Amino acid sequence: MGNISNEERELREIENLEREDVEKAGVDVEDASGVAPWRQQITVRGVITSIFIGLIYSVIVMKLNLTTGLVPNLNVSIALLGFVFIKLWTKILEKANIVSTPFTRQENTIIQTCAVACYSASYGGGFGSYLLGLNRKTYERVGGTSTPGNTSDTKEPGIGWMTGFLFVTYFVGLTTLIPFRKMMIIDAKLPYPTGNATGVLINGFHTPKGNVMAKKQVKGFMRFFSFSLLWSFFQWFYTGGDHCGFAQFPTFGLKPWRNTFYFDFSMTYVGTGMICSHLVNLSLLFGAVVSWGIMWPLIRVLKGNWFPESLPESSMKSLNGYKIFISIALILGDGLYNFIKVIYFSALNFQACVKKGNHITASVTYDNQDQNQNQTPDDLTRNDFFIKESVPTWLACAGYVVLTVISINVIPLIFPQVKWYFVVVAYLLAPILGFCNAYGTGLTDMNMAYNYGKVALFILAALGGKSDGVVAGLVACGIIKSLASTSSDLMQDMKTGHLTLTSPRSMLVAQAIGTGIGCVVAPLVFFIFYHSFDVGNPDGEYKAPYVIIYRNMAILGVEGFSALPNHCLKFCYGFFAFAVLVNLLRDWNPKNIGKWVPLPMAMAVPFVVGAYFAVDMCVGSLVVFVWSKMKCKEAALMVPAVASGLICGDGIWVLPSAVLAWFKVRPPICMSFVANK
Repeated sequence: MGNISNEERELREIENLEREDVEKAGVDVEDASGVAPWRQQITVRGVITSIFIGLIYSVIVMKLNLTTGLVPNLNVSIALLGFVFIKLWTKILEKANIVSTPFTRQENTIIQTCAVACYSASYGGGFGSYLLGLNRKTYERVGGTSTPGNTSDTKEPGIGWMTGFLFVTYFVGLTTLIPFRKMMIIDAKLPYPTGNATGVLINGFHTPKGNVMAKKQVKGFMRFFSFSLLWSFFQWFYTGGDHCGFAQFPTFGLKPWRNTFYFDFSMTYVGTGMICSHLVNLSLLFGAVVSWGIMWPLIRVLKGNWFPESLPESSMKSLNGYKIFISIALILGDGLYNFIKVIYFSALNFQACVKKGNHITASVTYDNQDQNQNQTPDDLTRNDFFIKESVPTWLACAGYVVLTVISINVIPLIFPQVKWYFVVVAYLLAPILGFCNAYGTGLTDMNMAYNYGKVALFILAALGGKSDGVVAGLVACGIIKSLASTSSDLMQDMKTGHLTLTSPRSMLVAQAIGTGIGCVVAPLVFFIFYHSFDVGNPDGEYKAPYVIIYRNMAILGVEGFSALPNHCLKFCYGFFAFAVLVNLLRDWNPKNIGKWVPLPMAMAVPFVVGAYFAVDMCVGSLVVFVWSKMKCKEAALMVPAVASGLICGDGIWVLPSAVLAWFKVRPPICMSFVANK
């Protein structure tokens, strides 16, 4: 027994506590009588912690947004960090003989809600898609004529107008679905998998078992956070030129390296791959092989036949055009299929709930199997508390009307190309689209806000015409996407609050605080990247792939198929059909075939970005697979903490590296690789 390691001893302690929990499983533990009033659930230390975590994750998410456009679900790691920071806070005060108020799961939930709302603006605010797609560089990269003084199709990034646009679009989404929260959470019993998992996790933290688990996770997080930060610092010294450093290491040889197949030693992508499912990571790799391994080398050979030799590869009438429009076809095929599927099954499920009241439990999947479950005393306690702490409907309606009037007046001032009646139509549709998105997210955990935004993009781009269509389409996409996404995020958090007996009133206030901070922080973080790095450059580190994709979607809405390069339309038809067919195949046999069918939305990203980050993320999946085979219980406990540490360490390095770049401090060494002649 004396040879047992500390890790094994800690795992055995957790197992013993789990046995105690199982023995007590028949005892109902929920008691709303001891829950603090909603105003006391929002604490000063909780808000400070939320802001700190929100700032850190805003930088991390912005980096992911401007490199690959893929951002994993970070709710679990934020709930963990919130628990860790407050525990450290109380321990420091305890050593100083200062009595602090007990840390409750309600406060933990408020911290998680506020921090997630803060960083959401960095991801969903359009900095890597529709807003950045308005700038002059993107306009020229997609083939626009650089005529001095021609600004009708462009709008340069600015902290002022970006902050104002976020405020008038994001806050409206907080008010749209408040009247429907009881129907979605209690009556329809929508599972909201992310919100449910976060609620269960927070409940687990505030038990003896959860406390022991959290300590072990903190050790893992800090260990890999330090490693990732030091590794990023070490790599910086070797990046003193173009295509230099470990990020350009020709892992599989120089020829695959030229086609972007290499491991770039990015701890951010490895950590992201550990969080994302194996299906997402393998879909990325499959898309990379199809595009950079097969299609682009073959199309490049046809230069001079399919497109003029004089055109650079970055031209939209050259190879880059095939990359962009084929990826758009995959995205649209996948988005349209899932859009129709979610609407159809949501309508069926909603109709069943209306007919049978509380007797039908919403299905988590699309197999339409009802899961009739009896209400436990715990469920009844949570439901009663959730209803008692309701937000007045009149307040939500009044807030929606006031914010809508403000938006109708402000948005046309920011974007003269967007007529006021376009905004009116968008805000009339917003509650319907927000409800559909939140209901579909509750069933499937798929936030379809961008697909709703794409519908608005094509419609208003066509209505706006050649003069105003591109800007109008991109802005309309942003309005609808922001409203639908915020509504869905609020319902996810309401599900978490329902499980942790957190007042919906305090949740709404926390969401509003986080959203307000995020609307200010996100543009500032974006400008750190924008002025320190070459954001949007297809050959640089911060490619922002969705920027060109969204700009070309708007152009496609205005000009039609004439915007496509030669023979590209045939490829688009083929990949659009492929996206629909693989989705049908997955839904036809989800258990046996579906888990191996690639995801078209994930496949589309490496078509534009390259294969290197897909290799990194597959390495993350490989680490999880090997770890799970060797030590299953330890892996299940530690993977989220280790992945978060890798992501945070590499993400934090962005700030000092941006400061060094701002002051023109260059790395001293360039490590590059050339063929032996």
